[in-house]
Amino acid sequence: VLLRARSRAAHTRARDARQIEQHYDLSDDFYALWLDARRVYSCAYFRADGMALAQAQEAKLEHICNKLMLHPGERFLDMGAGWGGLLLWAAEHYGVDATGITLSRNQHAHVQQLIEARGLQARVHMLLLDYRALQVDRPFDKIASVGMFEHVGHAQMGQYFATLQRLLRPGGLLMNHGITAGGLDNAAGLGAGLGDFIGRYIFPGGELLHVSVALQELARAGLEMLDTENLRPHYARTLWAWSDALEERLDAARRILYAQQGAEQGEKTLRAYRLYLAGSALAFEQGWIALHQILAARPTARVDGGATRGAQCDYPFNRAYMYPHGA
Repeated sequence: VLLRARSRAAHTRARDARQIEQHYDLSDDFYALWLDARRVYSCAYFRADGMALAQAQEAKLEHICNKLMLHPGERFLDMGAGWGGLLLWAAEHYGVDATGITLSRNQHAHVQQLIEARGLQARVHMLLLDYRALQVDRPFDKIASVGMFEHVGHAQMGQYFATLQRLLRPGGLLMNHGITAGGLDNAAGLGAGLGDFIGRYIFPGGELLHVSVALQELARAGLEMLDTENLRPHYARTLWAWSDALEERLDAARRILYAQQGAEQGEKTLRAYRLYLAGSALAFEQGWIALHQILAARPTARVDGGATRGAQCDYPFNRAYMYPHGA
């Protein structure tokens, strides 16, 4: 009860906005030093041996779009769209009408510039908005939430999945891609053994759930789990790639952070990120934390003998469509 009360207090709309700003609005130039060119800030998918990070991030975007079975003209929501990697990939490669939301002013401005530069204003929209405030005239056909539900908090998880259910049309598909606790005893913070450090210096307000708890909350919201995949080893490799890239560019990182924060605070921030990236990579390698892609549907309603009952969505009988490349 005490933990839920603390979680509820930590995740008001105002506090969530400040917490997101503290991390994601640190510096676009700093993140650009160690992310790929698309600035995809979530677990990559190393579909084949020898893939570079940028290739693995594109493979991840494809993996999500394949699982969601995106088709031209569908209404697609990217909840927590970051710097727009998935949002723009889905629009440009699958022809969807795409909407993204974020609480980060830096990310919002960056994606707006990309939309205009690529002439996608008619089909892609980026909103600076809390997910709880999103209202639509028509629900979306497909929704992706990538790297966001770690920031939602235990006490708000029911509302989170209920909001996704409300925004998704009957028969529509949802992809929830996020970090989960590696064990039931580890679901107390973000980063397992690094939890207190991560919560103070990197992701304030971050909380992890075990995948079993996430699935319970999803089911209570009226969503049906269709497929769950653990990409834990892929996130370890992703984080090592980010760590290596930052280590190779420490002088540039210092120039950026010192100019923004001053030498003393800038050096503290840089040390924190170096420890965060390497420590998190180790945590994924050891299984202290995991990464699950949960594919779910909002069941359609059918009339059966005068009663309305839930029915399955139109979902393939095997997983072959998810793995067109055989992996």
